[in-house]
Amino acid sequence: MTDWQNTTKKTPKIFKNNLADTPHGLPSLVLKQNRMENKRVIEVFTAGCSVCQPTVDMIKSMACTSCEVIVYDLSDTCETKVCQEKVKEYGIKSLPAVAVNGVLLDCCQNKGVSVDKLKKAGLGEPALA
Repeated sequence: MTDWQNTTKKTPKIFKNNLADTPHGLPSLVLKQNRMENKRVIEVFTAGCSVCQPTVDMIKSMACTSCEVIVYDLSDTCETKVCQEKVKEYGIKSLPAVAVNGVLLDCCQNKGVSVDKLKKAGLGEPALA
């Protein structure tokens, strides 16, 4: 298994061996380069917590030589703001979330907390005795 590293302060974690020809801190260039090389780009969005870590570990263990895994820890904001841009682009509402080749997986398309569902659960209404 390849070593993982934080390529520069507050940038996404990417496989070391796939950064040789790519400028550090520019994951969008990694995505474009890998698409041309027929590599699968897996972007993992986490909160850097114990709930998200098993998903990161599972993806790392499943990754093959055709996989480029990028981990965005949203609790440690990227200096380049790429993390926030990707969250908006993919419409991520809950974590962990995974996108493959620029598409948020169906299992991660949770619509997040909804005012309607909270109201249906009784939020904001006095509890009956």
